[in-house]
Amino acid sequence: MNARTISFLAGLLLACTAVAGEVEFHPAPGDTDGRWPFSEAVRAGDLLFLSGMLGNRPGTSELAPGGIQPETRQTLENIRAAVLRHGGSMDRVVKCTVFLADMGEWAAMNEVYREFFPVNRPARSALGVNGLALDARVEIECIVALGK
Repeated sequence: MNARTISFLAGLLLACTAVAGEVEFHPAPGDTDGRWPFSEAVRAGDLLFLSGMLGNRPGTSELAPGGIQPETRQTLENIRAAVLRHGGSMDRVVKCTVFLADMGEWAAMNEVYREFFPVNRPARSALGVNGLALDARVEIECIVALGK
């Protein structure tokens, strides 16, 4: 499955879910002037769609130093903070898409990823890409079930 197909399916799911409930758009923290052309998260019914997140230290454009594992850890910490900020929990993440600058780093990324999802493992796709923002090694987007 390529990135275009994944994007189409996510959009389709968002559209179908929107019929079932209200849609709320949440900008990234600190984006008071609307400089980013996307929302950090969109809630549609009982689902929360998180935009792709990088391993930058909160409030900066500085990536966590040290390569794929520290960057993955920071990415997932950023995701956890966003999930909590929007009323969810990591054990209710149902789908992740992982974008890797180098698929050769897949195993090293997985070592860290498993720490964040030890029991309830989300459905997941992982794909190699070219040219992530900030020259990041990894970007991860998630869908979270917020309902009871």
